[in-house]
Amino acid sequence: MKVALLGNPNTGKSSVFNSLTGLRQHVGNFPGVTVDKKIGEFKVEHTKYTLTDFPGTYSIYPRSKDEEVVYKVLSDSNNKDYPDLAIVVVDASNIERNLLLFTQIYDLEIPTLLVLNMSDIAKRKGLNVDIEEFKKSFPKVEVVETNARVGLGVQKLKDKIHQFQVKKGEFKPFLSGFNLLKMDDLEGQSCEAEKRFSLINKLVKNVISSNTPSNTETRSNKIDKILVHPVFGYLIFTIILFFMFQFIYVFASYPMDWIDENFGALGSWFENTLPSGLFSDLISQGIIPGIGGVIIFIPQIALLFLFISILEESGYLSRVVFIMDRIMRPLGLNGKSVVPLLSSVACAIPGVMSARTISSWKERLITILVAPLMSCSARIPVYTLLIALVIPSKTVLGFINLQGLVLFSLYLLGLISALIVAVVLHIVMKTKDPSFLLLEMPSYKLPRFRNIGLNVLEKVRIFVLEAGKVILAISILLWVLATFGPGNRMENAIQKVENQNSFQTLSEQEKQDKISSTKLANSYIGIMGKTIEPIITPLGYDWKIGISLITSFAAREVFVGSLATIYSVHDDGGENLSLMNRMRKEKRPDGSLVYTLGTGISLMVFYVYAMQCMATLAVVKRETKGWKWPLIQMGFMGVLAYIAAFAAFNIF
Repeated sequence: MKVALLGNPNTGKSSVFNSLTGLRQHVGNFPGVTVDKKIGEFKVEHTKYTLTDFPGTYSIYPRSKDEEVVYKVLSDSNNKDYPDLAIVVVDASNIERNLLLFTQIYDLEIPTLLVLNMSDIAKRKGLNVDIEEFKKSFPKVEVVETNARVGLGVQKLKDKIHQFQVKKGEFKPFLSGFNLLKMDDLEGQSCEAEKRFSLINKLVKNVISSNTPSNTETRSNKIDKILVHPVFGYLIFTIILFFMFQFIYVFASYPMDWIDENFGALGSWFENTLPSGLFSDLISQGIIPGIGGVIIFIPQIALLFLFISILEESGYLSRVVFIMDRIMRPLGLNGKSVVPLLSSVACAIPGVMSARTISSWKERLITILVAPLMSCSARIPVYTLLIALVIPSKTVLGFINLQGLVLFSLYLLGLISALIVAVVLHIVMKTKDPSFLLLEMPSYKLPRFRNIGLNVLEKVRIFVLEAGKVILAISILLWVLATFGPGNRMENAIQKVENQNSFQTLSEQEKQDKISSTKLANSYIGIMGKTIEPIITPLGYDWKIGISLITSFAAREVFVGSLATIYSVHDDGGENLSLMNRMRKEKRPDGSLVYTLGTGISLMVFYVYAMQCMATLAVVKRETKGWKWPLIQMGFMGVLAYIAAFAAFNIF
């Protein structure tokens, strides 16, 4: 049986879905559109049911691309996703508003089961629902009361689904003469909604009783006087964000370092255990680093979505969206864009993924496109190396550290650029969809960690399975390009180096470093570096920097490791030097230094803008369901990076 899960936003639909399906769920997409289709399975007495969680909507008539799916599926009985049974989840504490969608689905004569969820909140408000009186108006509908967040009533719901049978007898419509209108018939939809609410008001008076005075202020309203206050609201949100990112930075580093260390050790173990050759190199230098490049992001993603899920489950995230919407809207963004942008300071990957909460496709897309402009933690190794290399360690105005000021300026440059690009995209991207924020403030409640755990697991699984495949494939491709060269070019270059008199005076380790550097220079990726050298020379870069720019597409921090390999961490005379000292001594063919103030600042500015992260590209591809927008994103960020780096080099 195909079962559809439908309902308004914030009715606990996701809790019902998680309670019924547990871990037996996956995400696909509806045919022909980029809208996610969350599908799960559950069994009752050896009978299997397929449950599809449809996007939350207030009416069968859509306001967004996500909600359009509901209209298209339910209006076409031949659609492959058309349900055998519709489960409509309503908020038992706010039945009047929820019944608009329910009565529309009922009037389509789809077999329907009504779930009165959040029954605990309804009872706390002193609301009582006369279910038998309610069923007089909907004789063919089964009704179940649940509190899905804690699992109450879920087994009864499963039993009702299993026992459900379409009742015989003449169908009694709620609104006589109802026929689905065209999606663009707004006047007709408004007229229908007025008629329905008129009937719903009469129904509610008969089936709902309250033993609480209507003027009683709720607990949520009392809390909101502080949390959405025009001053304290922003201050509290800032404190929460500060704590959240401090926690992520501090605690994610431990498992990330452990993963990095162990994958490095695993690669060395394979290299030392397997017979030397291409297969050993592929495993130790290609596949294992590729898998490690996926796994190492998991702690950040898991911790970030842990916090976001807690804020969402508690009801606070809706308040954040509300207070930030006024600031973000003139920039072409949405109140819901705040979390993705700030998340991207830790890592653009979870930032892009968290943009899913934005209902407007245009605003969600703009958020996804500008999120990587926020300086992420992967840029820190690049920034710190280059700042230490070209910026003197001294104070400004007697107390401001100049190197720290430059680092702060790079983060500020990324933020300002993201907002400016958002404004430009808002002007350029034309859409017929009106820009607005329709938001319901859910009641505050204690988070249920089972729901949070399932949400975090889903986000991690999507990243590992979807983005991971692309990351691993490109890692192997980069290994191939760095390992092989055309014809006998590599062998001839190595032989030439080995025949030099100076080579014989080097230690064994230095000889290996020299050979590695020579092989890299004559590999396909080395040739690519030489090929792009005329293009990057105006930025102050040479072919060695060019190789590092190419390899850092795997991840921005690879830039530092690539330079260490290229320079072999020693000079030609065999004197041991650190990478930084080696870079300080690096000269061009004309004898001038490579790493001047202009080159260093140019590189830093380049990395503020350039999309040097295949993991982010993979996730953007996953979120936009195609390569069109990732390629556009890489293109405009690449152009920005080149122009800004060119300007920086010439200014400094």
